[in-house]
Amino acid sequence: MGTVLYARGIFINRCYDELNISDPNLILSVHEEYLQAGAEILESNTFGANRFRLARHGLGGKVAEINAAGVRIAREAVAHLKEKQAGEAWVAGAVGPLGVRLEPLGKTSLQEARAAFAEQMRALAEAGADMIFIETMPALNEAHEALQAAREAAPNLPVLVMVTVDDESNCLDGSSPQQAAALLTEWGADAIGVNCSTGPSTVLTALEAMRPATTLPLAAMPNAGMPRAVEGRNIYLCSPEYMASFARKAITAGAQIAGGCCGTTPNHIRAMRSAMRAIDAQARVTQGGTTAAMSTEMPPAPLGQRSHIGSLIQQGKFITLVEIVPPRGIDCSKEIEGARLLASLGVHAINVPDSPRASARMSAQSLCIQIQQHTGIETVLHYTCRDRNILSIQSDLLGASSIGLHNILCVTGDPPKLGNYTDATAVFDVDSIGLVNLVRRLNHGLDIGANSIGASTNFTIGVAANPGVADIENELRRFAYKVEAGAEYAITQPVFDLRLLENFLKRIEGFRIPVIAGIWPLTSLRNAEFMKNDLRVSMPEEIMLRMAQADTPDAARHEGVRIAQEMLAAVRPYVQGVQVSAPFGRYATAAEVLASVLPNAPAVTE
Repeated sequence: MGTVLYARGIFINRCYDELNISDPNLILSVHEEYLQAGAEILESNTFGANRFRLARHGLGGKVAEINAAGVRIAREAVAHLKEKQAGEAWVAGAVGPLGVRLEPLGKTSLQEARAAFAEQMRALAEAGADMIFIETMPALNEAHEALQAAREAAPNLPVLVMVTVDDESNCLDGSSPQQAAALLTEWGADAIGVNCSTGPSTVLTALEAMRPATTLPLAAMPNAGMPRAVEGRNIYLCSPEYMASFARKAITAGAQIAGGCCGTTPNHIRAMRSAMRAIDAQARVTQGGTTAAMSTEMPPAPLGQRSHIGSLIQQGKFITLVEIVPPRGIDCSKEIEGARLLASLGVHAINVPDSPRASARMSAQSLCIQIQQHTGIETVLHYTCRDRNILSIQSDLLGASSIGLHNILCVTGDPPKLGNYTDATAVFDVDSIGLVNLVRRLNHGLDIGANSIGASTNFTIGVAANPGVADIENELRRFAYKVEAGAEYAITQPVFDLRLLENFLKRIEGFRIPVIAGIWPLTSLRNAEFMKNDLRVSMPEEIMLRMAQADTPDAARHEGVRIAQEMLAAVRPYVQGVQVSAPFGRYATAAEVLASVLPNAPAVTE
């Protein structure tokens, strides 16, 4: 549908589903072209007609209207076919993915997802759809919610559920075709299959893998290859003849339903239909009946055995961390020497941020491993969601575990617009909550598709918290989600107002995990103003006044240290540790702030 509408000059920024209302004759004519080519099932023009996708076009309140119109138009096309006595056809209510990430990797709850699917499917069923096609499902958890919604909203209609697969014929959440087939069968689908994806070859491979794992009818509906940019237009280059060859192979492999997704024109369907007529039904392979087993979990080691930080947390000891920011170039000798100094004074671990303020720096992972190798002190790796998709995240974390990095601080990351490269693209496949879920899964020996990775990554999982943020209710809600997802300790933003920290700790009593307070030794009044106005850190006027009264740079630095030491003493009864920043690479300043709690702290000077 989308391919033909685009070819007819409908811009891609339009809501194609809304055309059911604004231009029904256009949609009707497309349906009739496919019927004339030999299609026996029409999908309603409702692939994206759920509340989440429609809301992007300001149409969130028209879910029922748009879906009902989509079925009505397809039924009209079928009625015209019957009037001409040219054959019989059915209408499938098309339901695509919601277009949002679901928990545990996103903010949308499974209950919200099921409700959105049910809302759409109820409208499709009431409008007279003959069946429901749940298609292009990227992840099995979303497919499960869609299938359950279909059973609630359209209990009398048969339901086909189709997943989409990558180049290796695995679902986009990493699940194998066998796992998808077994679970969709167990969950009660009437038919299952594969659609969209990267073309006929990968769909056929996935279909062949599914066949032994289910006794249900199978469907295969690939894209007509991958689109190629030709003179400014995306063109699908698989010929009708190639799609016809695919149809024959799909039926031979056990498919009972064959068709096409993106790029599949009426000419493709005509060729596929001809090929299918020529197939002897007796040549179809016998359906198998085996079941694919899900991978079993491998729980991580107890917290105290995963890392030094984990051991300190488990023992309830007061933890000292110092933040060392990676260099902008390739020389990290200063940072390594700073870590060596801090290690000699008894600091427990070095905290390494991941390109803070969206700046281009040496990778945090590289600096972490070099610090550990050269100084022996443990590190805490900050890991942001800004720069990586979920496949890269998984690869990075597996690599981090394999080289001996076992403390992860999961953060969403500053947006690129805050840094020097404002045109850089942010990924944000998941936020910090989804990242914690992903790390927890790796800790249980499973990848994002619940496939075994052979062993637990054994990470100690940390998260960030901001007691002084303006919208504290949202911060508390997100913090609760992080704890539920598997966070084992938290590090706060710099604390200058003890009352805010006390209030935050009181509000999280129901889901408390060990909290490490951030401490920042100010270097000047301008530094304090930057923290207050640019970083939105709560800064009491008393502290601003003290920094303003320091009349020389040295006096300002000494006053900043005194303030930090006072904050450390003030927060110590409430938290399980502190993280001290080292502004402008002054690691001795951080050590001076920590002097009262370090076992080997002599008088330190810059």
